[in-house]
Amino acid sequence: MSIITALEHVVDREHVYPFLVPKQAPTLDVSHKVLLYLEGISVSFDGFKAINDLNLYINDGELRCIIGPNGAGKTTMMDIITGKTRPDCGSAWFGQTIDLLAMDEPAIAQAGIGRKFQKPTVFEELSVWENLELAMADDRDVWSIFNARLNSEQSSMLLETIELIGLQENAKMPAGRLSHGQKQWLEIGMLLMQKPRLLLVDEPVAGMTHQEMDRTAELLISLAGRHSVVVVEHDMDFVRNLAGDDRTVTVLHQGSVLSEGRMSKVQQDPKVVEVYLGE
Repeated sequence: MSIITALEHVVDREHVYPFLVPKQAPTLDVSHKVLLYLEGISVSFDGFKAINDLNLYINDGELRCIIGPNGAGKTTMMDIITGKTRPDCGSAWFGQTIDLLAMDEPAIAQAGIGRKFQKPTVFEELSVWENLELAMADDRDVWSIFNARLNSEQSSMLLETIELIGLQENAKMPAGRLSHGQKQWLEIGMLLMQKPRLLLVDEPVAGMTHQEMDRTAELLISLAGRHSVVVVEHDMDFVRNLAGDDRTVTVLHQGSVLSEGRMSKVQQDPKVVEVYLGE
């Protein structure tokens, strides 16, 4: 089976692949040091208020952990940020000048917001290297991408990314043969090839071994600074490891921010213990 035929078989037509989006990204302004603004956001589905007057601010270069019980609104929040769901009211800005509510999903992806879903989305018939090459942000035609040689800058970026995600020894291996954790790292690498400013990462360690969880925490921590990273997760041990003593943790409940601060503060908040940690 040729690479192109394999690609045609594995592309999910419902998934927004940023590398298939026209390159027309608006200019990002983070002069106020805040990358993402969500203000007064509310949305209801059949009478159920999934998001209720949500206010959330993510700083440029920040690693933020977001936790909350099932139904807290975590997935809906990410759907709003990425344009999959439109809120009933409120505002969502990427930097000071990019109105996310005025854009569709492909435009938001191209503006610099990458999303990693819980289930990894990789091209299993293609090698690790080919997955990363395909995801690279440039102006080449997708269907002829493998017939063109990489320039030095592209090669350097690909080598840096494959080393960052720890898959150098698996470069020629079909992605379908990777472990679950390795597929998660590969998808993060594919997002990085798009040079996103903000990464939304949904439950990255579900189904991982403890060793893979530790490696995932190291990877996400290493991305902070160069990128803003928002991690939604249920595993509290992983969140403690990821947040440490100096990163902000946000607790959502019934579509609103219930508590926010360092992990030690959040853990001791009686409201959090009642609705989440104490369940």
